[in-house]
Amino acid sequence: MSEFWLTLANSVTAAFGEAQALTAWEAVAVLLAMAYLILAMKGNIWCWAAAFISTAIYTVLFWKVSLLMESVLNVYYMAMAIYGYWMWKRGGKEHDGVNIVSWRLSTHLKLIAVTTIIALLIGHFMATQTQAAFPYLDAATTCFAVMTTYLVAKKVLENWIYWFVIDAVSIYLYISKGLMLTAILFVLYIGMVVFGYMMWRSKMKDQQAADEISLSAGAV
Repeated sequence: MSEFWLTLANSVTAAFGEAQALTAWEAVAVLLAMAYLILAMKGNIWCWAAAFISTAIYTVLFWKVSLLMESVLNVYYMAMAIYGYWMWKRGGKEHDGVNIVSWRLSTHLKLIAVTTIIALLIGHFMATQTQAAFPYLDAATTCFAVMTTYLVAKKVLENWIYWFVIDAVSIYLYISKGLMLTAILFVLYIGMVVFGYMMWRSKMKDQQAADEISLSAGAV
């Protein structure tokens, strides 16, 4: 246990030294990432524009610090920003955007099982074939973030629960690699995702109540 804390302390010390060269671009990415989350919590479609620019910056930053899967993840985020915008604008049966939904526990258990297997396979490949830092953690956060971003685009309520766990694990990765502002951002994320979950759940209940009223009126 003492070796773990010594390693963590050394990582933090080294990280502060490396952070200076990354600060400017990282600061821009952090501000845009914050804008994305706040707008997403409110269900504002422009969250996807902020996401696109922020992830473009992070794609380069993560590549420079050898978080290879995190870099690839952000290329995916850029594509999902376009998809998410389209879904919130033109998705759904009526092509007027998607509503917030909640998926069954059994569906989530299947998603977790499949994603975990994929993460282990990718982590093993990265550990044996690449110079990636923290290959298994990197692969796990990447794979679950890929799946969870899709849930955001589909407006699945439980995406916030996944983000809580992903963000908690990511904090250690970012501190270890000198991305201090990003680590701080993810600490804030942990608190904000809780509010995001509550806001989306409230909106979902309002939508369900409105749908019930509409059905009742149509039956009369």
